[in-house]
Amino acid sequence: MTTSPHALELLAIAVAAADSKGGEDLVALDVSNPLPLADIFFIVTGRSERNVVAIAGEIEDKLIEAGYKPLRREGRAAGRWVLVDFGDLVVHVFHEEERQYYSLERLWKDCPVIPTGIPSKLTVEDAAEEVAE
Repeated sequence: MTTSPHALELLAIAVAAADSKGGEDLVALDVSNPLPLADIFFIVTGRSERNVVAIAGEIEDKLIEAGYKPLRREGRAAGRWVLVDFGDLVVHVFHEEERQYYSLERLWKDCPVIPTGIPSKLTVEDAAEEVAE
């Protein structure tokens, strides 16, 4: 695995933020070998359009609070698939139906899965501390 420590720090914050808004089926893929522009794809499922937007918004807000700015975002208006690009970390928040249809895990099946290792009720602050250790 060649994922950078910076990308793992971004991931820890994103995982805690997604979990705090009820994100489901959290999967992180190390795409650093086949994709030179990013280290990690973080994939999350939301139960409704509102939930998808809330999860993506919380991830973006918490990463901005931690000092990271998104390079771009797409899909927020529809709430079916929101993509937020933080450079080393690309966040994909899907509605359940879109997640099944696009099946990014299948498309990137050769990439190693990165264990998130964060318990369900861990706060964003605790996740940042865990990464610092």
